[in-house]
Amino acid sequence: MSHQPPPFKCSRDEGMNISKSEITKETSLKPSRRSLPCLAQSYAYSKSLSQSTSLFQSTESESQAPTSITLISTDKAEQVNTEENKNDSVLRCSFADLSDFCLALGKDKDYTDESEHATYDRSRLINDFVIKDKSEFKTKLSKNDMNYIASSGPLFKDGKKRIDYILVYRKTNIQYDKRNTFEKNLRAEGLMLEKEPAIASHDIMFIKIHIPWDTLCKYAERLNIRMPFRKKCYYTDGRSKSMGRMQTYFRRIKNWMAQNPMVLDKSAFPDLEESDCYTGPFSRARIHHFIINNKDTFFSNATRSRIVYHMLERTKYENGISKVGIRKLINNGSYIAAFPPHEGAYKSSQPIKTHGPQNNRHLLYERWARWGMWYKHQPLDLIRLYFGEKIGLYFAWLGWYTGMLIPAAIVGLCVFFYGLFTMNKSQVSQEICKATEVFMCPLCDKNCSLQRLNDSCIYAKVTYLFDNGGTVFFAIFMAIWATVFLEFWKRRRSILTYTWDLIEWEEEEETLRPQFEAKYYKMEIVNPITGKPEPHQPSSDKVTRLLVSVSGIFFMISLVITAVFGVVVYRLVVMEQFASFKWNFIKQYWQFATSAAAVCINFIIIMLLNLAYEKIAYLLTNLEYPRTESEWENSFALKMFLFQFVNLNSSIFYIAFFLGRFVGHPGKYNKLFDRWRLEECHPSGCLIDLCLQMGVIMFLKQIWNNFMELGYPLIQNWWSRHKIKRGIHDASIPQWENDWNLQPMNLHGLMDEYLEMVLQFGFTTIFVAAFPLAPLLALLNNIIEIRLDAYKFVTQWRRPLPARATDIGIWLGILEGIGILAVITNAFVIAITSDYIPRFVYEYKYGPCANHVEPSENCLKGYVNNSLSFFDLSELGMGKSGYCRYRDYRGPPWSSKPYEFTLQYWHILAARLAFIIVFEHLVFGIKSFIAYLIPDVPKGLHDRIRREKYLVQEMMYEAELEHLQQQRRKSGQPVHHEWP
Repeated sequence: MSHQPPPFKCSRDEGMNISKSEITKETSLKPSRRSLPCLAQSYAYSKSLSQSTSLFQSTESESQAPTSITLISTDKAEQVNTEENKNDSVLRCSFADLSDFCLALGKDKDYTDESEHATYDRSRLINDFVIKDKSEFKTKLSKNDMNYIASSGPLFKDGKKRIDYILVYRKTNIQYDKRNTFEKNLRAEGLMLEKEPAIASHDIMFIKIHIPWDTLCKYAERLNIRMPFRKKCYYTDGRSKSMGRMQTYFRRIKNWMAQNPMVLDKSAFPDLEESDCYTGPFSRARIHHFIINNKDTFFSNATRSRIVYHMLERTKYENGISKVGIRKLINNGSYIAAFPPHEGAYKSSQPIKTHGPQNNRHLLYERWARWGMWYKHQPLDLIRLYFGEKIGLYFAWLGWYTGMLIPAAIVGLCVFFYGLFTMNKSQVSQEICKATEVFMCPLCDKNCSLQRLNDSCIYAKVTYLFDNGGTVFFAIFMAIWATVFLEFWKRRRSILTYTWDLIEWEEEEETLRPQFEAKYYKMEIVNPITGKPEPHQPSSDKVTRLLVSVSGIFFMISLVITAVFGVVVYRLVVMEQFASFKWNFIKQYWQFATSAAAVCINFIIIMLLNLAYEKIAYLLTNLEYPRTESEWENSFALKMFLFQFVNLNSSIFYIAFFLGRFVGHPGKYNKLFDRWRLEECHPSGCLIDLCLQMGVIMFLKQIWNNFMELGYPLIQNWWSRHKIKRGIHDASIPQWENDWNLQPMNLHGLMDEYLEMVLQFGFTTIFVAAFPLAPLLALLNNIIEIRLDAYKFVTQWRRPLPARATDIGIWLGILEGIGILAVITNAFVIAITSDYIPRFVYEYKYGPCANHVEPSENCLKGYVNNSLSFFDLSELGMGKSGYCRYRDYRGPPWSSKPYEFTLQYWHILAARLAFIIVFEHLVFGIKSFIAYLIPDVPKGLHDRIRREKYLVQEMMYEAELEHLQQQRRKSGQPVHHEWP
């Protein structure tokens, strides 16, 4: 029996662009057995390869419009004159998206963006599509009720050259020499520039930049940009037959998911599966290897913008090594803005269901950024296509984090409701509410009087909501949840980086920052990876700058601690005033009023300090001169996180672990500066103060962040449109001018978005034992946050540079650090802040169940009386007699050692330390075991990546030999049909 190769299947046969009859006309190279499964379809590109070579070698000027376009049919190539089809709707597959959906554009007409008041002329938009099959087009429209359009954008005045970047400057600016030199150098590098004055302002001038094909190819090769050169074939073997039941099971799940209302309707989106093509670093010498059906759409809009920005950052504007880059020109006022343009308006006068999307921005708004889509999954592929991989990964992470918050919120809500339903049955709450004859010692020296214990009944019940039998379980659950969330995100990230072709990007394309090159150009060292000389920062200089930066960080942290100390002093001073306040409500609940006022003041201080932190972190990061952009972002993000984490959580740490711990006892209180008596906890404990601090700061900060992210840009954009209305009448505003009137993206990119979510993650995990509703609040906020960020990116911000990234940067390490810190802090909160350990010790050592257990007896009976110590009021010298009670484990006045710690105190202290050790080791062990069980990269994906690397190498060799055979046929030389 002859050996037969394993079966294989290709992802799309219709993407081969050539018929089988044409394949058989030429004797093809016999492939090797190693590459046989996925090379069978490679011969379908034999003609397109030769055409791509002619595309690159063509001497036709960029300014000349193509008069004809070649269509590959199943029989032969036909020449179609574009002028003859100008009245027809046209269709072409967008190879910028590498998709096979053919996108359509309807009749010529103008449409108006109602929010931006922009009227667009169709002559300014790309309109160079080709009809594939009119019958298929009509069928597809009737089936999906959707017109698909190719990715396009605004054009030069000739209506042919695409605008890839926009520069803006003021005519009144006197630094025209720098601009002229800069623009001259840009033209020398191969860019095309066109100036156009603004319509709404006579002082504003726009420079539209277009990058021609030859320049694109040169820089794509220099930056090692990976481009598609073969359709993928998926290898299968005989073992797949044994998985029939499993495949049937997964098919049922997939069919159910298709009916899930949260799943997006795929018919509303173009096909964006770029993973269906093998990619390799672009090379002009091997351009015949790549799939180039149209040089205008071969490089996507995002890639074109990235290449232009790379050139802008490395072009000189004056003589001198440091006089380089668009950033410095913006900083010195030569230009006032630089941004890639949006593809068009995000709204249309025609409904999208009947007329289809006008552009990708319109599609993103209708299917993602609208508030009505809050329950839908995110179109991550389209987000990545329009905004780049870096922003796409942010929204992927945010969506993953929000989805993982659902089980955490459900469990936290169950713990809360468990406390709510059992609150009236709590033995501790019942004893406090019935203690009408128990008087507590005064909580301040001057204006405070004796207080009945039952006055704390409400506080005791509220405390029980967060400090009950489910607290320990929930703390362990959240520690495990944090590990599962991070480990599964790593798997999700690996799938996305593979799908988006980012597996080898970081090593290949990470470039030096211009500031680093300009600073250390005299000191070069050979890069051990590339073998090329590059600027080098001496170790002594690096250490010196790091020491200065670290000193600045510690100074700012000490400033935060000083601010917290000021708030503590405020609490000590004001509690005497509130205790004697004229309003009965404040006088009765003076402790609550003191805490609430302190929280609000602390929040104001936090917001004010944040303004200073950002500027200081920016200066310290620039002082370090990071080597690459990722290093700069990681260094800046770490500083901002340290500043804001300490700023937000320092007061919470004080309340959790220091409030009421060192107050002394009646008759011998400890005082600050021998003047102010240290603050005590409420008779029901300090946990209620911790819950109040966390809840208020978390709630107010989320409201403030949402306003600054959306409300402030909305107000600014409304005012800009209002000024435009007053300045012009019935004038058409081009897209780039509408973009100029939008707000620019934050100077530090996604740092603010990540920082907000990471700090929220800290609130959700670090003190979750004291506030089990934190995951629920985070979930509700994130549902709003996703659509708020989407709306902001699509409608309120200029289009950001579509940057690339393989992960979320340093934030993953910060999240892992927060997960470790959360285990430690929750152990201390349960052991020290809550009354869980004292109740546990009393129940099994001092309570009625210490020696025997009776089913009908409550083991916590008498706990409140046991936890309160006695003090003789006559010792105060105020003319009062009797005894008052206070929270502590000290001997009574009639004992041999009055007011000394009792043996029960030391038992509780030992139990607390033992609990911390056992809890930490147990949870860390579970976390490590779970992290070991969940690999970062799925095994199937790991094998697929290795196989594709192997196949790419094989296909490169095969394609090169095929190209050599074609050249030999043309020259009449003999052709070798066997693999050498």
